[in-house]
Parts: sequence; C-alpha cells; structure tokens
Amino acid sequence: MRAETIRREASRLGLAEKLLLVSDLWDSIALGNSELPLPDWQKRELDRRYQEYKSGKQNLHDWKSVHESLRNEYK
Repeated sequence: MRAETIRREASRLGLAEKLLLVSDLWDSIALGNSELPLPDWQKRELDRRYQEYKSGKQNLHDWKSVHESLRNEYK
C-alpha cells in the first residue's frame, strides 16, 4: 500500500484508532531496530563518548537534576 493511501485512510480514523495505529507503527519499527543502519561517524562518536564515560572524563547528571534544571531554565 502506498503512503498516500495510508495517510488518506488514517485521516478517516477516530482519535483512539489513530493512537493505536501510531503505537502499532512504533512497535513495528522497534522490532526491526536491528535493521537500521548505523553510520560509521555515529558509531565512532558513540565509541568515543563511551570511552570518555569509562575513563571518568564525562560529568554525568541524574535525570531528576537535568529535568529540574530544564524546568527552571524555561519557566
């Protein structure tokens, strides 16, 4: 089925049906995650960051402090 046909059909759905469809689409993407290519530059960057983490060169912040900082910054 072509994307335009899918969009047209999806526009006829109610909100609850659209949300279920989106959830199903995300699930199908997650199942095929191993099929997604990882560019070399991205792999190198991830490896570099992981090495910095392992050697203690990165300052890590817990989720709560990051969330609080962002909330305060964008009030």
